[in-house]
Amino acid sequence: MAVARIQSIANHLSGKDNKSKLLAKNPDDIVVTVAKRTPLCKARRGAFKDASSDELLIETMKAARENIGIDPALIGDIVVGTVLTPGAPYAARAAALTAGFPCAPFELLLTLAPADTVPVQIVNRFCSSGLMAIQSISNAIRNGEIEIGLAVGFEDMSNNPDDGAPKYAAETMALPVGRDCTMPMGWTSENVAGEFNISREAMDAWAAQSMQRAEAAQKAGIFEAEIVPVTVPQKQADGSVKHVKVTRDDGIRAGTTAEGLAKIKGAFKQWPPTQTTGGNASQITDGGAFVLLMTRRKAQELHLPILAKHIATVTSGLAPRIMGIGPSVAIPKLLNQLGLTTNDIDLYEINEAFASMMVYCVDKLGLDPSKVNVNGGAIALGHPLGCTGARQVATVLNAAKSRPEAKLIVTSMCIGLGMGASSLFYNEQAL
Repeated sequence: MAVARIQSIANHLSGKDNKSKLLAKNPDDIVVTVAKRTPLCKARRGAFKDASSDELLIETMKAARENIGIDPALIGDIVVGTVLTPGAPYAARAAALTAGFPCAPFELLLTLAPADTVPVQIVNRFCSSGLMAIQSISNAIRNGEIEIGLAVGFEDMSNNPDDGAPKYAAETMALPVGRDCTMPMGWTSENVAGEFNISREAMDAWAAQSMQRAEAAQKAGIFEAEIVPVTVPQKQADGSVKHVKVTRDDGIRAGTTAEGLAKIKGAFKQWPPTQTTGGNASQITDGGAFVLLMTRRKAQELHLPILAKHIATVTSGLAPRIMGIGPSVAIPKLLNQLGLTTNDIDLYEINEAFASMMVYCVDKLGLDPSKVNVNGGAIALGHPLGCTGARQVATVLNAAKSRPEAKLIVTSMCIGLGMGASSLFYNEQAL
């Protein structure tokens, strides 16, 4: 069985598989049975601003435990993708235990009897960390190390803003490509706009579309199926603290138009004319998401609904100064390895770090905009760094639920320091 599984993976990654084989259902497939997220809320101003990193991560873990539909003791590993969380290994393990994932008591361990305990680890590949958590769990299941795993993406930007000023080695700063790695992400958006002739008008038009799609989805109640409410502390006007249940995203700006966005001043005066603004870039946001994975065989044994099959994930590198166009490199790499073309994909969920990179990537890859971020993206919803990779899976699978024709789905994002990542999923939901 292990040899057959390895050969199947090798065929996928060598491009020997065709589309029909990718859609086949096999017992050893790695499948998604749950994909949910918390609301996404504006950093330092939104509903999560008074919650500590620990409190928000604990609530995310509690939501996962309550929504996975199985005994938490069955989980072989939890992988948490996060970028800025201080003491992340401690925070992740402590949050899992506090949320009720089992840990065998010391007395039981002394007997050497089988004990239910769930380990935790973290991964950090910047904006793709949530997707890397999914990849880590998928690979562990595929390799026979665990049967079931939980991938969590999380970021609390309110308490851990990415505005520190670390010191870099003189040797790094003397090397142009090394120096580019220290460049603020917003500057890379200006590089993309300038080097690839992306107009301010095109950027604002994409941003307006993202907001309008997200507004429509929120008003239609579409996001309710992917969001799990969480309860967090909020400071009141009188100084007291009240625990409040948060149920919806609070960064979506109703009534956004391209004309309105055009009035916003550029963010970087050193790039005249500066084109990146607070209106056409991803919002700084807090939030969490989780994805449960296992083999098809195990899902059928446990009588769990199968949402999708995870087929493959790839990462790629590119020049740090134009890091935003990572999806334009990662998506072709993924599709080439699997023997597919962009026309074979029915839905794309690409992280909108900046409108400049979205305009470039969609144009460069020749994608149909009606298939990309159909319910809006990070410009409207926000980009909690470590959360996004898992959040995208929850969002796109929810979108695919009402689109039976959408079978093959790609998620992708750019990654700070000049990288990109992309995953392919086969949607198995029925109306």
